[in-house]
Amino acid sequence: MKTSFPSLFPSLMTKVLACASAALLAVSCAPPERDSGGETDSGVRGAEATSAADFGGLDGLISAAKAEGELNVIALPPNWANYGEIIKAFSDKYGIKVNSAQPDASSQDEINAARQQKGRSTAPDVFDLGQSVALGNTDMFAPYRVQTFDDIPVAFKDPDGKWVNDYGGYMSIGYDSAKVPPVTSIDDLLKPEYRGKVALNGDPTQAGAAFSGVLMVALSQGGSVDDIAPGVEFFAKLKQAGNFLPVDPTPATIGSGQTPVVIDWNYTNAAETKKLPSWSVLVPPQYPVAGYYYQAINKDAPHPAAARLWQEFLYSDEGQTLYAKGGVRPVRADTMLADGTLAEDVAKALPVVDGPVTVPTPAQTEAASKYLAEHWAAAVG
Repeated sequence: MKTSFPSLFPSLMTKVLACASAALLAVSCAPPERDSGGETDSGVRGAEATSAADFGGLDGLISAAKAEGELNVIALPPNWANYGEIIKAFSDKYGIKVNSAQPDASSQDEINAARQQKGRSTAPDVFDLGQSVALGNTDMFAPYRVQTFDDIPVAFKDPDGKWVNDYGGYMSIGYDSAKVPPVTSIDDLLKPEYRGKVALNGDPTQAGAAFSGVLMVALSQGGSVDDIAPGVEFFAKLKQAGNFLPVDPTPATIGSGQTPVVIDWNYTNAAETKKLPSWSVLVPPQYPVAGYYYQAINKDAPHPAAARLWQEFLYSDEGQTLYAKGGVRPVRADTMLADGTLAEDVAKALPVVDGPVTVPTPAQTEAASKYLAEHWAAAVG
């Protein structure tokens, strides 16, 4: 990929293909849903459409989605990757009501909700998942190729469109400089000054952000993408020192001072600086861990046309630009930079790290996830 702007993951194609991580949900029961997979103009059921062509083109898809009138999303915090603005822009553009359930849930919660609510009007239509959860549940996804599908690098999509990476970022440490000393390294977190103050965004056995946080720490302790054990051992030491805070951080806990140090994606931590001027963000330069999230359509979506229109919007120039404004690097960034469709001021704000970046492959993520499932609870309680 040629561009005048550095790639998010400089050595991605030469080092590893694919991605890591995420965070997101669960939902309660609701009345049964009527059949919502009616035929398109071309005779294809909406739930079986694999491209806008099956609706007779984008205009046909828009009409079908408007007829459904609603879209169910889940685990999309408004301050995460600019989803607040993205949801509003989609709803305003198409006149479709977006129902956003439990924004602070995990990736595994999303899958659980889809299973629990299958056949109901409240089931999630779409998913935004971390790598390990996404690749472990592809049987729940509907194949769909958006109109910009060919612009997306092969490494970042299923060839049939069952899943497509949407945006990426770097693992980081956010901290309130008004409440704790500046964090200059991961080892600083073991110091007495951080007692009861260090939080991890989620459970690494369920949430992509937390998984990548443990991986970043593992690298700093002599581990590797194939050996995450030193990361688990570090968190055990953190707990023993009394520094680990078993609280899932949110904008509310950060604002109140309850979680003054947070290990999370750089774009989520960076969003807090707009509300809390004393909030600083460190991406450890020696141990950069990067990851993309996975976008997919629930094959049992109660609003199949709206789900597909949502995908078209996210991967359009407009949707990708909205992602970029949220401090993440959209998957089509390199193409948009090359053809001039991503504004220069937006492009300059994209996160970049010089040098090698660690991005685990699906096989490495599976192995690390297995280790975490067997050892994390014993380490941190």
